Amino acid sequence: MRTCTFLVVVAAMIYAMATPATGCGESYGTTSIEGGWELIPNINDQHIQELGRWAVLEFLKHANCVLKFNKVVSGKEQVVSGMNYELVIEASDPSEKLGRYKAEVYEQARTKARKLLSFSKAN
Repeated sequence: MRTCTFLVVVAAMIYAMATPATGCGESYGTTSIEGGWELIPNINDQHIQELGRWAVLEFLKHANCVLKFNKVVSGKEQVVSGMNYELVIEASDPSEKLGRYKAEVYEQARTKARKLLSFSKAN
């Protein structure tokens, strides 16, 4: 029984870290599997805001558009072999029109590894 549970957790982590191609205004990557998500207690924490800024810059490496990070407005976190974050980010385009985007980021503090799992317009 424990082996089966372990395999499900490993499969979920592999699925969460897959990253297909992008497009501006289109989804980038895949979404992670829900489970164990908790609201981020302090959305204004400097580290959370820096993660949001990093997610926008990382997305722009793969997209043919320009966005300017404004702030992270909400989010959830999930403990895995590091931490998964689902952030709702407010950003503006070159005409200063504000939009909301959902970014999923994996971060492992021990190795200082980060990966943008997905980035898309938020509903």
